[in-house]
Amino acid sequence: MSDIFYQKLRQMVGLDGLLSLIFGLLIIFWPDRTASVVTVLVGIAFIGIGAAYVSSIANHDDESAWARLGSLLIGAIYLVAGVFIFINLYVATAYLFLIVGLLVGMTWIIEAIVTFASLKFYNKKGWAFFSGIISLIGGIVLLFSPVIGAAVLWTLLGLSLAILGVIKIIQYFTW
Repeated sequence: MSDIFYQKLRQMVGLDGLLSLIFGLLIIFWPDRTASVVTVLVGIAFIGIGAAYVSSIANHDDESAWARLGSLLIGAIYLVAGVFIFINLYVATAYLFLIVGLLVGMTWIIEAIVTFASLKFYNKKGWAFFSGIISLIGGIVLLFSPVIGAAVLWTLLGLSLAILGVIKIIQYFTW
């Protein structure tokens, strides 16, 4: 590998570390504002996706009427969801946390079920069973308190980003 490649790789590690540290600290010290910014980005994405679906109707004359109607409906749903995000950003942020909490909770419960169902394939059944129990408990807790659980996950994301950022910055300077 060339020296230019390693130099660019080192710079990317340093930039990644700096951005991770900044985003992690923003999440830790201003969790509500940072979550609102993420919600705004989701709203912008929804509006963009909706506009793309609606505009695709005119570009695809060879599609069936049902396909164009489906694109129109999906585009309208995305557009409405994006507009509602901007109508009340605080409520949209809370609902985003609610949805993330519920989805993560369901995912952890499904992960636990899959782990329990595949215990016979593990060499260390004790650790797999323990992992399944933790996933099941975590999933149930998130289903019963999804907003609080998502807020805890948000804080853990901030902490992990900050720690990862510091590690990558140290890696950059010691490379």
